Amino acid sequence: MKLTSQYFINCKNYPYIIAEIGVNHEGSLETAKKLIQEAKEGGAHAAKFQTYKAGKIASKHSPAYWDTSKEPTSSQFKLFQKYDGFGEEEYKELAAYCRLMEIDFLSTPFDADAIDFLDPLMPLFKVASADITNIPLLRHIASKKKPVILSTGASTLAEIDMAVNELTVSGCDDITLLHCILNYPTQNNNAYLDMLEGIKRAFPTLKVGYSDHTLPDDKMLILTSAWLKGAAVIEKHFTNDKTLPGNDHYHAMDQSDLNILNSNIKLLKDILGTTQHKAPLDSESGARLHARRSIVAVRDIAIGEVITEDLITYKRPAHGISPLHWDEVIGKKVVSRIEEDTPLQWSFIK
Repeated sequence: MKLTSQYFINCKNYPYIIAEIGVNHEGSLETAKKLIQEAKEGGAHAAKFQTYKAGKIASKHSPAYWDTSKEPTSSQFKLFQKYDGFGEEEYKELAAYCRLMEIDFLSTPFDADAIDFLDPLMPLFKVASADITNIPLLRHIASKKKPVILSTGASTLAEIDMAVNELTVSGCDDITLLHCILNYPTQNNNAYLDMLEGIKRAFPTLKVGYSDHTLPDDKMLILTSAWLKGAAVIEKHFTNDKTLPGNDHYHAMDQSDLNILNSNIKLLKDILGTTQHKAPLDSESGARLHARRSIVAVRDIAIGEVITEDLITYKRPAHGISPLHWDEVIGKKVVSRIEEDTPLQWSFIK
């Protein structure tokens, strides 16, 4: 069965918002389902997990690369070992719950076995930044012939190009690149949202998006700005309690943050409009008629007088000859008496 996502297909009109639950469920199916429900209620289009086994993803000597004052575990292997309890059956149950909640189920696979058993459960694949140079993993994912969202944290344009080429030649024809900074957390001055435009220039035929690791701001301006910069996909870690210690809770958004983000986007979609072509709106027709100026007589003007600049001025409304024709009116003879403060009409002069 090939799953499809209407949300993802239409993400050019509204960003595809991924609530990255990851392993913030901490091994509890009940918590995972609660997070799915809150992600849906907050307006996310996908609830995403991470599927790995510690022994397959990291050696026992892999050092931490995150802020150890927030997550004190000093070994990647030991951290992954804490949260690798879910297996195929748990993910099937979570996928079924996502279908019930009408939200896309996603999970980032970190090995070949995970790719295979997740494939029938998901409409697309997400590749983590750390695997952008993992040729066998990219080939295996591309062989499933589904859309791929590829994070580009800590990568060069050459590495992105290599990964895009590998995915393409291996069978993937729908790739979205996510700008990402691989800091946990990312300081605001390291977010570099302008890189979104650089990725768009380098890969003009691909969709772009943003995977965020900054600390959530009260107004969700960082993610909102990413959408304004062209992010068709927005991904951020998700929790139901940002005060929980360690792992990815401290830089995650919650349901309230999601609600704010969606409210921001809906407001901005309204005010941005549907076209970039500058033209008067129907709602401006009254202003064009009543707020623009006409050429108006300064005093009564008798039949036979010749219009000079001292006989006319310009006033609202635009019910007579426009000041656009000022030079054409000067020197014309009056053929019909014009009273003071009357907008001139073409029938008054010749």
